[in-house]
Amino acid sequence: MNKTQIKAALPRELLASVVVFLVALPLCMGIAIASGMPPAKGLITGIIGGIVVGWLAGSPLQVSGPAAGLAVLVFELVRQHGVAMLGPILLLAGLLQLLAGRLRLGCWFRVTAPAVVYGMLAGIGVLIVLSQVHVMFDSAPQPSGLANLLGFPATVSQALPLEARGNGWKAAALGLGTIAVMWGWERFRPQSLRFVPGALLGVASMTAISLWLALPVNRVQVPADLSEAVDWLNPVDLLNLANPDLLVAAFALAFIASAETLLSAAAVDRMHNGQRSDFDRELSAQGLGNMLCGVLGALPMTGVIVRSSANVQAGARTRLSAVLHGCWLLAFVVALSAVLQQIPVASLAGVLVYTGIKLVDFKAFRGLGRYGRMPMFTYAATALAIIFTDLLTGVLLGFALTLLKLALKAARLKISVASLEAPGHMELRLSGAATFLKVPALAQVLEGIAPGTTLHVPLANLSYIDHSCLELLEDWGRANAGNGSRLVIEQRRLKRRVEGRARTTVGLGA
Repeated sequence: MNKTQIKAALPRELLASVVVFLVALPLCMGIAIASGMPPAKGLITGIIGGIVVGWLAGSPLQVSGPAAGLAVLVFELVRQHGVAMLGPILLLAGLLQLLAGRLRLGCWFRVTAPAVVYGMLAGIGVLIVLSQVHVMFDSAPQPSGLANLLGFPATVSQALPLEARGNGWKAAALGLGTIAVMWGWERFRPQSLRFVPGALLGVASMTAISLWLALPVNRVQVPADLSEAVDWLNPVDLLNLANPDLLVAAFALAFIASAETLLSAAAVDRMHNGQRSDFDRELSAQGLGNMLCGVLGALPMTGVIVRSSANVQAGARTRLSAVLHGCWLLAFVVALSAVLQQIPVASLAGVLVYTGIKLVDFKAFRGLGRYGRMPMFTYAATALAIIFTDLLTGVLLGFALTLLKLALKAARLKISVASLEAPGHMELRLSGAATFLKVPALAQVLEGIAPGTTLHVPLANLSYIDHSCLELLEDWGRANAGNGSRLVIEQRRLKRRVEGRARTTVGLGA
């Protein structure tokens, strides 16, 4: 953009950036808490996602920052390997993203079945809800979804002002109040105030109430100097990446972050008529951002749909809005950190509970039913596996079910035998994919062919035929030639690849 264009666009981009900033502020801190990290770590990621990635992004209207979709994975990594190892893992994950972008592999990260993506988000949403309801009671979350579910009655009993004289119920009231404000604002907000984010209203109103009533609840701990929240990467820790568990974690983080980013970028493209996304450039920008977050000890980032949609709806047309929102985050943290320290943690947990509930998209689940039962089963299986095991296991199960569906579809073959007008001539009709999985069924049909039959086998209706089925047909022709049978494999319209070789003539007879 030239100077004239920048001046013309600046007022609109400024307004949009303020809207995105107001949406991002509570989410950055809340996602950090859900990840088991200090709130300042999420703010650092939001600042880098705005200023650095926003300037380099291939999707100019997409906003990057800490994502709820990665909170569960980060929580597990920190619990298993410690905070110090998050930096090296994130540095390697970012490097993988950067290399994938430079090698123009962006489109391949989008080759992910929607059922797996929606199931992953649903599972993550349930885990966020199960963990953050404990935080809403000013209690620590458990390390797994099942433990959080089973431990909820104990958390509630300790919070009630009965025997234990707990104050957790006061924090829970603030969290529930935040959820109520967000829900009510989403349903009843005036059209003229549609750009005001419900999360900000909920957090601001509950913070004001908690200060007015002087409630003894946990509040956000943000250092007065943001540099105190930076944990520089220790080069010695990079040697630990030789651990296979850490390598798997880095690859999983890179893949999930890339898939979420590019799916979000595709969704943003559908919201406007401006410049389309360059997925490879976007992937490279995300990689650089995550590498920088790894060096500074911050949270991982992705392109995030909630902030991005707010950016588009606020009228943004250029990347300037995303960059400016990062500047507002930095200015607010530097100048008004004391304001952040008054926010109740339970209120931010309420924002995450509401966000987690929204991630469980039943509309998407019902929409998958248009494509059969298998996508719905994949969605449910992926979500449940994430809830009861871990994120990586759930995603791998989703991919396995997708591949199983493809294998079953590829192995679908219709076999029938029909008599032709000429006496003693029959036709073996094959439709679908003739693979080794269908050799037993094909052999059974061939055994029923009467001796002395001339068997015609047209292959035009096959999408694929492998060498095992061809050899079975040819073996039948040779074995039954002595009893007067004859095999005619018709090559009309046949140009198939058989085990990697172009094959245009097949068969015995013509």
